[in-house]
Amino acid sequence: MHKQKSEEDRYVFTAEWYDPNAALQRRYQLLYYPKDGSVEMYDLKNHRVFLRRTKYDTLRKEDFYVGNKINVFSRQLHLVDYGDQYTGRKVGSKKENTLAMIKPDAVPKMGSIIEAIIESGFTITRAKMVLLSRAEAMDFYSEHQSKSFFSDLINFMTSGPIVAMEVIGDDAVSTWRKLLGPTNCSVARSESPKSIRARFGTDGTKNAAHGSDSIASAARELEFFFPSSGGHGPKNTAKFTQCTCCIIKPHAVSEGLTGKIINHILDADFEISALQMFTMEKANAEEFYEVYKGVVAEYTEMVVELCSGPCLALEIQGTDVPKSFREFCGPADPEIARHLRPRTLRAQFGKNKMKNAVHCTDLPEDAALELPQLWYEWAYP
Repeated sequence: MHKQKSEEDRYVFTAEWYDPNAALQRRYQLLYYPKDGSVEMYDLKNHRVFLRRTKYDTLRKEDFYVGNKINVFSRQLHLVDYGDQYTGRKVGSKKENTLAMIKPDAVPKMGSIIEAIIESGFTITRAKMVLLSRAEAMDFYSEHQSKSFFSDLINFMTSGPIVAMEVIGDDAVSTWRKLLGPTNCSVARSESPKSIRARFGTDGTKNAAHGSDSIASAARELEFFFPSSGGHGPKNTAKFTQCTCCIIKPHAVSEGLTGKIINHILDADFEISALQMFTMEKANAEEFYEVYKGVVAEYTEMVVELCSGPCLALEIQGTDVPKSFREFCGPADPEIARHLRPRTLRAQFGKNKMKNAVHCTDLPEDAALELPQLWYEWAYP
C-alpha cells in the first residue's frame, strides 16, 4: 500500500545532459515529486545518486513531458523517455504536439494570438518568425495544388513574415483546431465568435492562423519548420540593421507573460522584425552577459536566470532604437521602475533585478553583436 502511494506521488523520466567538459552525453533517472516540487537524480551509468531529493521552486508539473528541456542547477536536461508505466499513463497519454502558424495578415496581432494559446493551456516549445519563399510555400501546401485557390494562397503566404510555433497540450491537434475555428472567418464569426479566426481573420484565405489537421500532418509540418536532421528550415527574418535586441526572460515565458509583453511592445509602435525561441546553455549565458561580470553584483544570478528555461529573442525596430526601446523597458530594478516609470515593461512584468521580465541592448553598438550571436551561434542546437 505504501509503495503504491509513493508511486502515485512521483513522476519518473529518463533525462540526458550534455557534459561540455567531458564531451559526453550523460543519462540520468530524474524523479519529480509534484506534492512539494522536489527533484532527485540518479546517474544511470555509474549507478549512484547524483542529486539527493531537493526542493526546486522554478519547476512546475506542466514542465514534465517527453521532449521538453528543463534546467536543474544550471544543467539543461532533455527529457527523452518516461521512466515507468505510471508516468507514461499519467503524463503522456493525451499529450500531443502540433503546428500553430500565424499567417501574414495576423502577425501584427501575434501577441493576442499567443496570449490565447497560453490561456487555452498550451505550452509553446518552439517558435520562430520566417519569410517563406514561393518554392517553400508550394511545398508546404502541396496537397492543395489542384485547388482553385492555390495561387492566391501561395501569393498570400509569401506576402510577409509568418510565425511558426510548436505547441504541446492534451489532444493538441483537435484542441488547437477548435480554438482556431472554421476556415472561413465569416462562418467562424457566426458559429464560434471567440475563436482565433473569428477575432483576427478576414476571409477564407486571410484567416489569421493555421493548424495541422492530424497527428501525421503535425509531424510533417513541424519537421518542415523545425527540422530534426540538422537543417534550419525556412530562413528567419532578422535584418541586423537599425535594430535592437530584446529577450523575454525564462521566468516571464514560464509565467505565461509572452503574449502580454509582445502586445505592449507592438502597442508602443515598435516593430518586431524577427523572433526565435530557444534555451540558452550556461556557457552561452556567461558569454552573453560578460560585459556585466565584475560590474553588476547580480551577475551570477542573472546568468542562472537566463539559462533556466526557454526564452524568446526578439529583433526590435523603431525610431531611434536601441535608446527608445531601452527607455521603454525601464530601470533594471522593477521596484525602482514601478516608482519612477510605472508604464514600462519591467515595472509591469518584472519581479526583481534578475527576474525583470526582459533583457534589452544597453549600447547602440552592442545590438550588432548580440543579435547575430543569438540567431546564428546559440539559437540552433
